[in-house]
Amino acid sequence: MPRWGMVIDLDKCTACQACTVACLAENNVPFAGPEETGLGRAILWHEVIGRIEGEYPNLRATFIPRPCMHCDNPPCVKVCPVGATYRREDGLVMQDYDQCIGCRMCIAACPYEVRYFNWRDPQWPEPMDRYRNPDQGPPQPTGGRGGPDVRPRGVVEKCTFCVHRLEKAKRKAQKEHRELTEQEVTLLPACNQTCPASARYFGDLDNPKSTVSQLARSARAFSLLEDLGTEPKVIYLKEGR
Repeated sequence: MPRWGMVIDLDKCTACQACTVACLAENNVPFAGPEETGLGRAILWHEVIGRIEGEYPNLRATFIPRPCMHCDNPPCVKVCPVGATYRREDGLVMQDYDQCIGCRMCIAACPYEVRYFNWRDPQWPEPMDRYRNPDQGPPQPTGGRGGPDVRPRGVVEKCTFCVHRLEKAKRKAQKEHRELTEQEVTLLPACNQTCPASARYFGDLDNPKSTVSQLARSARAFSLLEDLGTEPKVIYLKEGR
């Protein structure tokens, strides 16, 4: 059984935000406009965090892309009273929207602030609305356990490492009686596929021959808030100085 993880090379990252935009589009993530500021903070499954160091004119900008960490020891799973947040055997931390009661305990427990409460009813973006059959009525939440499902109002949502793409690729490979190649796997998350600098890697951390496994063991590798013992599976490579 693989243990899926991601490596992000901060030396290659240009902070272009293509990963953030790709995530919004791929996963049907609602974006809060100026008129919706009263509905809580914007939902960004993947955000690029910026930090300025030093004093003018000697300034240095650091940017850290921040998806869900898919921790091996996830605090969000421990506090969920109904089992809506759970960790799969392959290491992905998932959210069951049908099971979620919106208590937001997982949001409070997550030290990375990568969980979001959905305050909005599902709706189609205006350019897509004209292609929907009007007899179908408004889009209905599909719930379930993964993928870019339409989420109902009142649940917590988060990055899934584009699990729907992963499952589709696995089914295709199984049908063709073969194993997934590393080249296929690393481009499965939409954020990885769209990265123009090829700064992102995705794969099996338990496979010593995989690129992510080798990079995760490099001298440049570090994790966010690793002293908390959450064992995040998003690993960063330090910038060269």
